[in-house]
Amino acid sequence: MTTLLVSHQLNATHGARIADAAARGGFRAELIALPADPAARLADAECARVEAAFFSGDVFPDHSRQFFSAARKAPRLKWLHVFNVGVDHPIYAEMLGRGVRLTTSAGSNAEPIAHTAIMGLLALARGFPRWIAAQRARQWDPVRENPPRDLRGQTAVILGLGRIGTEIARLARALGLKVIGVRRSPRRPEAPVDELHPPEALPGLLPRCDWLIIACPLTPETRGLIGAGPIAALPRGARVINIARGEIVAEQALIEALRNGHLGGAFLDVFETEPLPRESPLWDLPNVLVTPHNSAAAAGNDERVLAILLENLTRWSRGEPLLNEVHKQ
Repeated sequence: MTTLLVSHQLNATHGARIADAAARGGFRAELIALPADPAARLADAECARVEAAFFSGDVFPDHSRQFFSAARKAPRLKWLHVFNVGVDHPIYAEMLGRGVRLTTSAGSNAEPIAHTAIMGLLALARGFPRWIAAQRARQWDPVRENPPRDLRGQTAVILGLGRIGTEIARLARALGLKVIGVRRSPRRPEAPVDELHPPEALPGLLPRCDWLIIACPLTPETRGLIGAGPIAALPRGARVINIARGEIVAEQALIEALRNGHLGGAFLDVFETEPLPRESPLWDLPNVLVTPHNSAAAAGNDERVLAILLENLTRWSRGEPLLNEVHKQ
């Protein structure tokens, strides 16, 4: 039997389904639910029984303290599955340091994030910030001079070619862009890129870049990677899209390049400080589109995450390799 820590809401909505899936897999899963009140804490005796835990989307952010309080007090905890993809928060390093196995829901939100990134690319490419401003001002403002460049033939450099970056690459190529991927691991035959390079090649790729699309995880190596130097190396008029982590980009250097016209625009879903402070210039820059770290929002995410959890729960019970396991660096 596996004892699985879950949220009160998940237990109510999917508890029976998880138990049924376990039974079909030939084992028993007992769910230990957090209290409905986020200020309440799971009893120590219950925490002591927890062997596995599921950090589901309904836990974040209101029940996060409650969830990890229970996880920290669970001496038998051996496996934690999380709804998210990025695991750069210190709590995950803490869990790994305890010897807890960690798995993510990588791939569950790749498609909606890629769609959002491409939306930002198309909006900037077609000049929508100008038209949106004109609509708000009730002005008829057609483009008569300096029309937008055709997308076909432009070059996109995608920093990070995991599931999200790969889906962005596929869609970008369908729009006619030349796609250059940057990733550490070797190229897979099916990778939808025209070129693939290791991270150390990035400085030489930036001058070729019409679009710099950031889709890599936040790590010690990528923190601050796109600073003033790399931004200056981009061609004048290049655009930046960041749907990864705000700390990868030096925000002040980005703002200056947008203000002085070196960069043609940016679509930003993530920021160094979140929520984005009201006084940030990014809110008002005419060539910037801002979304509130919400590029993954999609009605189908919960179902996709649950499918990964159920698959891993079966694998866990059988001692098989887990999907999307994160290893201690």
